[in-house]
Amino acid sequence: MSCVSKTIRQQLDYRTEIAGWFEETQALFNRVAAFYFEVIEAHPEVLNLDGNGPRDTLEHLTHRTKTNPEPITPLTSVADNLPALLRRAALQAALGAAHSFHAHLARWHREKEQALDKSKKFKKRPPAPPSHWNKSVMFYAGMWKQRTATSILLKLWTGTSWCWVKFRIGGRELPGDWDVGSLQVVQRGKRWWLHTFVKKDVSTPGTVKEQVTNTPDVRVCAVTFNAKDALAVCTIQTREGTALATRFIHGGRQLNGLRKSSLGRIARRRADTGLIAQGEPDNTRLWDRVRHLDEQVAHRVSRRIVEFAQAHGATLLVFEHLIPYHPKKGSFSQRGNEKCAYWLRSKIFRYSQYKAWTEAIITCRVNPRGTGRECASCNTQITRYKEGQETSGSTPGAPLVLCTACGMRGNADRNTSLNIGQRLFARYQRKENPQTSSRAERLSKERGVPFPQVAESGARPPTELARHGEGDGHGTA
Repeated sequence: MSCVSKTIRQQLDYRTEIAGWFEETQALFNRVAAFYFEVIEAHPEVLNLDGNGPRDTLEHLTHRTKTNPEPITPLTSVADNLPALLRRAALQAALGAAHSFHAHLARWHREKEQALDKSKKFKKRPPAPPSHWNKSVMFYAGMWKQRTATSILLKLWTGTSWCWVKFRIGGRELPGDWDVGSLQVVQRGKRWWLHTFVKKDVSTPGTVKEQVTNTPDVRVCAVTFNAKDALAVCTIQTREGTALATRFIHGGRQLNGLRKSSLGRIARRRADTGLIAQGEPDNTRLWDRVRHLDEQVAHRVSRRIVEFAQAHGATLLVFEHLIPYHPKKGSFSQRGNEKCAYWLRSKIFRYSQYKAWTEAIITCRVNPRGTGRECASCNTQITRYKEGQETSGSTPGAPLVLCTACGMRGNADRNTSLNIGQRLFARYQRKENPQTSSRAERLSKERGVPFPQVAESGARPPTELARHGEGDGHGTA
């Protein structure tokens, strides 16, 4: 079993004056976290303790109780009447920052020693402790209560006192089969959002090699990307190469049009301005629109890919390993549109990767070289053509394919996805030793192997026969 986790983001509905209470609570939380970080720097030995040792030691140094009436560094110098759960949340945030800082500092010292041992100049600056704290407030179970699908009660600091405030929740609901963890209130723009950490246990599906080599009925969902209307083409196939289902995820033509119109407006405004200040953003609303379009499409396409694979029982998700892209010459909107379309493919892969893992599906990549030029049935060169066009000559980038060897006809992207899935199986396919032809004059091994004639004569052995090995043409990512 393995544990998978994710964060559900929901928007909070509140009055205008409540936003100031969020800011006061976050400022208090960061003051306490900065205080505990200074205590850790004064007593760095607490980082070497195991389990709850660091937490108990820091509370003994700072928290006043009946058994500990005079702590060495009282927390009351920073905040008084602080809820215990908020104090512990800030303490854990300070511990995390301290562990990260000391780990980076130790690595810097190692790199410096290695450079000095080799008599090299070392100009890398050492890491510095955080000078400004801006962490989001973590709400443990005692800081929130009465949570429903549409509302929740949060305990906030108004600047003078603590009070319970009820909020309405909007957006995505929590999944029913996941365990709900701690909450976090995060500021995004001018609004405050509720982030909920959820997790669940899933059965370990096994590595890619184990599934391909040891599972005879394994199913693979191979995905290829496209810059045209079909953003992604998915095909479910078996080890034998049988295609069970294919899905075309459309929307690329509409996305390219919306993105190109925004990039064209940016280009026209830049031309009217004539001068762009260096280091200052320009046309922020239009750039945000382009970015939000790509984000929305990436999440939509990745979710559909994972749902398609899960519906057909696929446990492996195979993508093509994207190569560096160099846009062609053209207008600003055209080149920008091509760049964004290429970056969108990387986003779809990243989002599909973590969404597939929550469904116990493993994601991998293969080398795409030649997958669009070979036939998925016989691995021979194919001819690409458009609808209504003669198949005598091949047109690069055409949507249809024809194999003159086996007579296969079909969609070019579907053929590419089939080749991508077959390339994964070929990566782990066992190679059988070639059968040697029996010769009457061949000597038996029982009598031993005599020295070859070239060795007896002292001549150089022939090298032609040493090149008969077949190289692995299937690259790995």
